[in-house]
Amino acid sequence: MRGGSLWQLGQSITRRLAQSDKKVVSRRYFASEADLKKTALYDFHVAHGGKMVPFAGWSMPIQYKDSIMDSTVNCRENGSLFDVAHMCGLSLKGKDCVPFLETLVVADVAGLAPGTGSLTVFTNEKGGAIDDSVITKVTDEHIYLVVNAGCRDKDLAHIEEHMKAFKSKGGDVSWHIHDERSLLALQGPLAAPVLQHLTKEDLSKLYFGNFQILDINGSTCFLTRTGYTGEDGFEISVPDEHAVDLAKAILEKSEGKVRLTGLGARDSLRLEAGLCLYGNDMEQHISPVEAGLTWAIGKRRRAEGGFLGADVILQQLKDGPTIRRVGFFSSGPPARSHSEVHDESGNKIGEITSGGFSPNLKKNIAMGYVKSGQHKTGTKVKILVRGKPYEGSITKMPFVATKYYKPT
Repeated sequence: MRGGSLWQLGQSITRRLAQSDKKVVSRRYFASEADLKKTALYDFHVAHGGKMVPFAGWSMPIQYKDSIMDSTVNCRENGSLFDVAHMCGLSLKGKDCVPFLETLVVADVAGLAPGTGSLTVFTNEKGGAIDDSVITKVTDEHIYLVVNAGCRDKDLAHIEEHMKAFKSKGGDVSWHIHDERSLLALQGPLAAPVLQHLTKEDLSKLYFGNFQILDINGSTCFLTRTGYTGEDGFEISVPDEHAVDLAKAILEKSEGKVRLTGLGARDSLRLEAGLCLYGNDMEQHISPVEAGLTWAIGKRRRAEGGFLGADVILQQLKDGPTIRRVGFFSSGPPARSHSEVHDESGNKIGEITSGGFSPNLKKNIAMGYVKSGQHKTGTKVKILVRGKPYEGSITKMPFVATKYYKPT
């Protein structure tokens, strides 16, 4: 998911709706509504009190009738249903789809078993991150992946450019962009028991990172056990014409405990889980090594390279990066993107990329980059908020323990 401080924007909207003339707020946040794309659930969101805002060219709900704080906590205690159909799902097919994709990403795609997937990073020639993506090997000749909404145009142009060159040399690969499908994310402790009511397949046999094509609520869906909250859960690709019925069925089967949840809580949940937000915590000048995603670079890929920017990334693996992504606890107002991080002597050592108040921990959390050597857990720092320094310390991530469903 890509964007700025969604949590902060959501809080601003909430305050303005409560304190100001709603028509003024509407003009400010909804002025370009006619130009925005709408998901299949748009009318469903509006009917359920969704506060719609422009996001990556789409009209998306940032929150519903409950607060972002409450919906964040409810996701971890019960569950959340997110409309993430603004993201772009696509399939690569052909006998050479795996070697083709490996020229663009750092993952060991060939080493994935059919029906399993992984987070990976699309890199550029300088080793920077074009985007992060969850990829799944459906079969040896079919890869399914989802790219971020705000990166869709550049990602598709990048893939297409390299695909044309690859095919001109005889490579067998083609693609299909799944604009006919919606994507729902069901997250939280009730995700599996609620979804189990809607399918005959035994979900207890589907572990974190696994993928299956199956019938859910009478519709053929792509189901991946994954998510962006740190909780157990699923991303469900469903045909557009069945998306509303599926959303209704999930909410009904949960007896009101799973709530529709917007982008505001999604942002605070992913921050609590220590997950990167492209455009904030990852950029085209940040490598996967600097971003703390070394684990996503397959062992074989470290030995062989063969992806864009491999020489830079493999050298960083050997020598160590000059900057590192770390977590922070802080006092005072919540730190936001671009807040400077200083050492105790007042020297700038880094910058915050994402930050906010954790609804579940009831304290300020943030992530950002600091110089290598200054990244040790427990290191005391000063974080500047509106020019004023506040006490902080570097800490490990995730801030809230993840609960991914894995074999015991």
